Amino acid sequence: MDALHERHCSELVARERSGHTALVEDHLLYVWGGYVSIAGDEVFLPNDEIWVYDLERGVWEMCRMTGEVPPSMSGTCSCSLNGHMFIFGGCDDNGQTNQIYCVNLADGKYAWRKITHETGSPPSPRDKLSCWVYNGRIIYFGGYGHKLLRDIDSRNRSFILDEASWVENVFWGWNNEVHMFDPTQASWSEPQTHGRAPAPRAAHASATLGCKGYVCGGRVMETRTNDIHCLDLESWTWSEIVPESPVPVGRSWHTLTAVSDCALFLFGGLSVDCKPMSDGWVLDVETKKWREVEHPFKNKPRLWHTACAGKDSDVIVFGGSCDYILLVDTGHCNDALVFQTQPYPLFRICEDYIAKNVSTYKMLRNQLPLLPPKLLTAVQRRMSFYRPSKKKQH
Repeated sequence: MDALHERHCSELVARERSGHTALVEDHLLYVWGGYVSIAGDEVFLPNDEIWVYDLERGVWEMCRMTGEVPPSMSGTCSCSLNGHMFIFGGCDDNGQTNQIYCVNLADGKYAWRKITHETGSPPSPRDKLSCWVYNGRIIYFGGYGHKLLRDIDSRNRSFILDEASWVENVFWGWNNEVHMFDPTQASWSEPQTHGRAPAPRAAHASATLGCKGYVCGGRVMETRTNDIHCLDLESWTWSEIVPESPVPVGRSWHTLTAVSDCALFLFGGLSVDCKPMSDGWVLDVETKKWREVEHPFKNKPRLWHTACAGKDSDVIVFGGSCDYILLVDTGHCNDALVFQTQPYPLFRICEDYIAKNVSTYKMLRNQLPLLPPKLLTAVQRRMSFYRPSKKKQH
């Protein structure tokens, strides 16, 4: 495993943050929300701005957002569907929420819209949950949040109380519920699942491969796990994957990213002994084997970061913390770490080589106009990525 870069070529850079949300559309990384620590306080970042990073040019841009802007928050769950970013849940100044918003990323207007459901009931307020996208629908799993006492069924172990957190008849805890939102119908439903569901959890990681949604690790009450579960999104049947050794240690606040039709890439997180992690692993879901991979970011532990799939099976990790954020007041990051998980195609190799060396070799520079138009356009965009920045970024 190789890495593409960890630097920004523009002087404008998104602020460091943790608990934010991010996704990739085409060659653009979109980053919204999250928080930083200032003088011991958690401060939410502005809700009316979205940061856009051009992965080909290495340039950041901040765009203002309008419309029905959601509150500033962290721990929300986002996904991309038909060129729109959907966010659900999260934690704002008033606690966990259960609202859903969307914004069109393609029209350049960045106008938020709060979605009011027509049928069904939304999940209870929660944050640190995850989701899968399948067949035009968004399926949400797990998270930490609160319920009224009357809504807690003691016979159903889908909600585990956090005995340290309650106020009158409101109780907080972890859940393993599965809820589905259909944007075309603006409807919520709760599919009836079969098989043995994962234990209730939050701060876990998930990814979609084909018609299956995978869940990895997370915090289950006072422990952090390394188990792997799979939900068939057609039959709604749970199954557990029990890999052979070696396996990653238990963790929370990590990420899981699909990098091929049968492989998932795990990075970082907070270990059982509260150690920030920087290890990377690939799980082959067909052979059910983990493989630890070498990468150049071993000195850059991350937790509560984001990871998005880019082109050519790249994984783009942004932000997060390099410290145990519950104990220290530092450590939030704003660098983009791009992992190369597969060999690049010849076109990509040529594009990168020319863009990186055109300023060094005169002959190469003179022959640049002779390139095929498609390659020339790609190289010209890529050249700005390798152009030295006037100001060193961190």
